[in-house]
Parts: sequence; C-alpha cells; structure tokens
Amino acid sequence: MKADIAERLARLREDLEAELRACGRAPGAVTIVGVTKKQPVEAMVAAVEAGLADLGENYVQEARAKFEVLDRLVARPPVAHFIGHVQTNKANTIARVFDVVQSVDRVEAARALGRGAENAGKRLRVLLQVNISPSERFGCPPDGAEALAESIRSEPGLLLEGVMAIGPIGAPAPVPDALDEAFGLAAMTLGRVGGSTLSIGMSGDWREAVRAGSTMIRIGTALFGERRRD
Repeated sequence: MKADIAERLARLREDLEAELRACGRAPGAVTIVGVTKKQPVEAMVAAVEAGLADLGENYVQEARAKFEVLDRLVARPPVAHFIGHVQTNKANTIARVFDVVQSVDRVEAARALGRGAENAGKRLRVLLQVNISPSERFGCPPDGAEALAESIRSEPGLLLEGVMAIGPIGAPAPVPDALDEAFGLAAMTLGRVGGSTLSIGMSGDWREAVRAGSTMIRIGTALFGERRRD
C-alpha cells in the first residue's frame, strides 16, 4: 500500500505540473487534498509520509477517530479539511477536529461553525460551497453567494478563503462542455465573493478544473483506489 500510494502521488504531481505548464500557470499553483473517506489510517500515513500535506474527510466521527490515531503516527500532522455536508448539530466537533471546512453552503452552517470555532478558541478557515451542478444536492446557489459570503465574514470565528464546488457528475455529452461551463461559473463566483482559493476538481475532472483556474483539487480514488464498502 505504502509504495503504491507514493507512486500514485508522484505521478499525479508530475501530471499536475505538466498541466500547469500547458496552461501557462506557475508551478505549484495547485494544492492536492487527498480524500481519505472510508480509507484506513494506514493509507493516510502512507500519503503523509510521501509528502502529502492536506487530507480531506467527509464524515465527522470517522475523521475524528482516524486523525487521533494519525497524529500519533506521523511527525507532522496534515492540514485536515472537512469536505462533507455541515450538519449544525455537529458543528462544534467539526470546528475542533478540522483546520479547514470547505462546505459552508448556508447561513445556519456558518453561524454554527462560527460558534464552534470560538468555543474551540480558534479562527476556522472556510470555503463557501457553491452549487454548479444539477446533480448536486448541496451548495449555495450562485446568485446567493455574495450574501452568504457577507454572513460568513460577519462571524469572528471564521476566515473566508474562497469557493468550493463539485462538478457535474454523470453529465450528458459533451461532458467537457458541461464541465467547462460549470467550473467557469465557480471561478466567476470566486471573483464576486473574493478569496484566493478555488477548490474544484476531483479524480475524474481535475484537468478541466486546472484549466478553469483551480487552486485546489480533491483527489480520492486516483490516489488511494476504491473506498472500503461497509
């Protein structure tokens, strides 16, 4: 497992840098977040030891248990990203466990996370999740993003750093056109709300995301293989 993950990460980094050069973008302009949902702690350790500095999780209880173990096994713990839907009753735990929350999609979530961050004595970095896909259940409508950004910025415990979005999944042909349009909408939303982070692109569409200006890609299967089925 360790060698496989290190090899996949090295290959992904090479491919990413080649894509950046082809786009005329600066080397190192995109951060890789390894998505370890339903992956064992051993996979997380292997990724961190291979040099991956950012890991993302979807489920609060699973993540808390795994990060507690991981912190004892690696010399430098990774930046922990929450990329799942924010349930307000879990906001205190999310604020304690994670360094970044990528999925703030409504005022209630922002308020709950703001309180949780203040209770934890920290300022929590967050991204505004915008919905750019008809197949996605969560995310703020693009035309409501500026109002939500204002609400996030009113929370002393939160620091708004940019926008996150999930591209169309199973979009009808031509898929590249659908992705380009969706990712372009996410980029325009970032331009309106402000910030430096555009978190778009996953294992199957990160190249299109990079061409659209992504600064952060969230990679699961391409690094870790298929998830465990519980």
